[in-house]
Amino acid sequence: MSSPDVEPPRLIAVTNDDVVARPDFMQRAVSIMKTCGPRAALQLRSRALTATALYDMAVALQREAQSSGAMLFVNTRIDVALASGAAGVQLGRDAIPVGAAQRVAHQAGRGLRIGASVHGAAEATQAAADGADLVILGTIWASGSHPGEEGSGVALVTEAAAVCPVPVYAIGGVTPPRADEALEAGAYGVAVLSAVWDAADAAAEAMVFLEAMQVVS
Repeated sequence: MSSPDVEPPRLIAVTNDDVVARPDFMQRAVSIMKTCGPRAALQLRSRALTATALYDMAVALQREAQSSGAMLFVNTRIDVALASGAAGVQLGRDAIPVGAAQRVAHQAGRGLRIGASVHGAAEATQAAADGADLVILGTIWASGSHPGEEGSGVALVTEAAAVCPVPVYAIGGVTPPRADEALEAGAYGVAVLSAVWDAADAAAEAMVFLEAMQVVS
């Protein structure tokens, strides 16, 4: 973990190829970080960008993250996360294992928060045992990013949170009322995509989520 004394964010705004390709992406991303500060993180995820383009974007976003107190996570690409100075890396099933990521970060002399994307309580617990600092659990509710899939239900959050020793974030079809429901079920926070990025004012919508989770001072 990069800074153990720093409280993890409550809201993680996740991107995809469509989001990062929008002309106003950087403006909206910076606005989220400035508005929400340490209560939010941005997970930079893109399969289409070249390594160079992803690195350049991560460097620019990390500059804003440092000034606002928000956190930047890079999805999958631990090399880009380390090179850009990002706070963390998010690892899915197609990424290197959590333990390997820890070793890479250690060899680089960097503390790096490691997130793992999981789909069940046992997987969440194993990720934590392997060294993950947080897990993103889903899909909890039906989501447009996973068409045709039914959500696992909020009971999965309760099950995972009861046995996983690191923060659990609910993802998939999360709305502000569902964010509150997820926290009541044991989640530490939520990860969202379209609910924030498709809003007319992404930063304002991010604040609506934080208010729903009652983490706005």
